Amino acid sequence: MSLEVIILAAGKGKRMHSKLPKVLHKVANKPMLEHVIDTTASLNPESIHVVVGHMAELVEQMVNGLSDDLKKLVKIDLQKEQLGTGHAVSCAMGDIKDESDVLVLYGDTPLTPAPLLQDLIASLQGKEMSVLTAFADNPFGYGRIIRNEQGNLQKIVEEKDATDEERKINEVNTGMIVCKGKTLKEYLPQIKNNNKQGEYYLTDLSGMLASAGKAVGILVAPDFEILSGVNSKPQLAFVERLYQKNAAQKLLEEGVTLADPSRFDLRGSLKCGEDVFIDINCIFEGNVELGNNVVIGAGCVIKNCSIGDGSIISPYTVMEDSVIKRKATIGPFARLRPGNTLEDEVHVGNFVECKKSHLGLGTKAGHLSYLGDATIGKDVNIGAGTITCNYDGANKFRTEIGDDVFIGSDSQLVAPVSIKNGVTIAAGTTVTRHTQMDEKDLVLTRSETKIVKKYARPHKNK
Repeated sequence: MSLEVIILAAGKGKRMHSKLPKVLHKVANKPMLEHVIDTTASLNPESIHVVVGHMAELVEQMVNGLSDDLKKLVKIDLQKEQLGTGHAVSCAMGDIKDESDVLVLYGDTPLTPAPLLQDLIASLQGKEMSVLTAFADNPFGYGRIIRNEQGNLQKIVEEKDATDEERKINEVNTGMIVCKGKTLKEYLPQIKNNNKQGEYYLTDLSGMLASAGKAVGILVAPDFEILSGVNSKPQLAFVERLYQKNAAQKLLEEGVTLADPSRFDLRGSLKCGEDVFIDINCIFEGNVELGNNVVIGAGCVIKNCSIGDGSIISPYTVMEDSVIKRKATIGPFARLRPGNTLEDEVHVGNFVECKKSHLGLGTKAGHLSYLGDATIGKDVNIGAGTITCNYDGANKFRTEIGDDVFIGSDSQLVAPVSIKNGVTIAAGTTVTRHTQMDEKDLVLTRSETKIVKKYARPHKNK
């Protein structure tokens, strides 16, 4: 049986107090709608219909930014007027096949797990429709599940339309259903809007089917929190922390040591080897891979990086799109901008910035240096305050440094420049492409000390 998915993403989200459509607000630095699309794609559907309405063009832009494989699955359907969930689903029915199982989800429930949705789809067998419910400690605001004496679903009543007795029920409707395509086409046009909201409720569908003697199933979710929808910034913050709590728990179960699981943020994927330690307040973005015995100090921000076995990243280091190999020591307060490769046993110390640079085996840059567009050999010592002057105001140029080079503090390497193996650059030296040197030479450009008596510094005119 083919599966088609409808994701409702047309709402305004007034309580978000934002110009951004609700479904585009981010959890773990990814739009909530994208979380839902990724989850549904794992179910191997034939198509994913996203119903858009409020600021539809922004939602379409997000969809257009998905991977090519996902874009092939996703179809956009416009709900010109937001007249309720039943009306929204009807806007997506044009291409839905009669024989399909149709799964209806919401763009503001980003944590719904795929295995639960698989169970919901399986519960449709032999029925016209199946509804996902849950038991809530505080059911306020949710539709209540009304069962008959046999325990079967009789109807769903929205909070605003419920009686005082019905409001005492704590089994609530999550809004997620699976239904036969043919059944939706037959019964959606029969939904009325005679309720306090004046909307066409998708929830009315279950009562209509039950009254008609059709089999309607119920799947009770074991965890209500994971199905939390987002309608406000406090709810967004709650879902964010729930996501991070689950991510931290998964890493702990895999053997990672987290100094404090409540002070950890994952905004992508993190793969760890054995005996990895992560201190507090670290943020991992994109795709990050940590080898065995890696230590990540407090406050580090690491994005799209691979860090090899035995490496130590000291506190408050920021790194992006870089490869760090075995037994490297980085930081504290180091910055690796995109495009770096650091070989085994490299040391990049405090307030050192690297960009598009390759540092060879055992090379060290201890403090206060800028290394940009540089290829640096092995066993090189780079003194404090050394900079590669790679930019002339219009173009970038590379610096080439051989093996076993010693560069004294406060030196400037004006690219394009090449420094041969074994050369020693004295402190305070400026090296240019015109500097003549052979291997193992000492390069020294400091002049004799000059004193200008009674020097008058420039002053601004008032």
